[in-house]
Amino acid sequence: MIKGLIIVNGYMLAHGTEHQLSRLKEEFSKRNVAIDVKKNNEVLTYIQDGEIKTKLPSYDFVIYLDKDKFIARMLEKLGYRLFNSAESIEFCDDKMLTHIELANHNINMPLTISSTLCYHDDGNRDLLKIVEEKLSYPLIVKEDYGSLGKQVYLVNNHDELVETENRLIHVPHIFQEFVSSSRGIDYRLIVIGGEVIAHMKRENKHSYLSNLACGGKASVCDLPNEYFEVAKKAAKILKLDYCGVDLLQGKNGEPIISEVNSNAFYEGIEKTTKVNVAGAYVDYILSKIK
Repeated sequence: MIKGLIIVNGYMLAHGTEHQLSRLKEEFSKRNVAIDVKKNNEVLTYIQDGEIKTKLPSYDFVIYLDKDKFIARMLEKLGYRLFNSAESIEFCDDKMLTHIELANHNINMPLTISSTLCYHDDGNRDLLKIVEEKLSYPLIVKEDYGSLGKQVYLVNNHDELVETENRLIHVPHIFQEFVSSSRGIDYRLIVIGGEVIAHMKRENKHSYLSNLACGGKASVCDLPNEYFEVAKKAAKILKLDYCGVDLLQGKNGEPIISEVNSNAFYEGIEKTTKVNVAGAYVDYILSKIK
């Protein structure tokens, strides 16, 4: 019998992750696949005498619904097949790293400037002069690590920029062009095995953030083929088995990549589109391990 493991974070289990677990277990059960679920702080993986070791038994596959890159990398070195890979999770967890990996591939992205690392409280703020030269107001500031629309800030003027930078001076973050043509609107595309299997429009008429967790509303929509192609291209570059690609709409209707999420929740998109995203992911995993 095929047996798999799903790993989740041991300190916080978001509602979206709980839904992922429930749906994945349901779909695996239909296919007679046994599933164990463990928290990352229950997975004892360590280095002893120069060798990586673990107390985990063998599994045919591991679905990694966490962002702990160290455990993920050690499990891969031990021979476990992870969905997604440790490298892909790392690419997507860090927003600046995502944009770096996608750069030089003829993909539209907002103009993006990385913050510089600061190691003491009176760090230099000269970078803000460059930000203001390259970006007009309003602009977006994003912490490198964040999800569900959190850790994203709309900055309207110089005073707000200074206040935001002072607050985030020791936190990795990026400064980005605000795509006004897509204010409060984006498109979530789910890519599995290199193919777009579901997509939806997210819109929030009361905020610049379209995320469902921030009050955005989801709807079925038609999209030009170039939206599907850029989503598939991004997933391929980032070596993702499964992901959610968030696209903004440029002033001429062109797709602009906002973010790529390696563990995109699918409760909202399943309800909206009626596509069995969990089932498609399960079938893809089983096809790869066979």
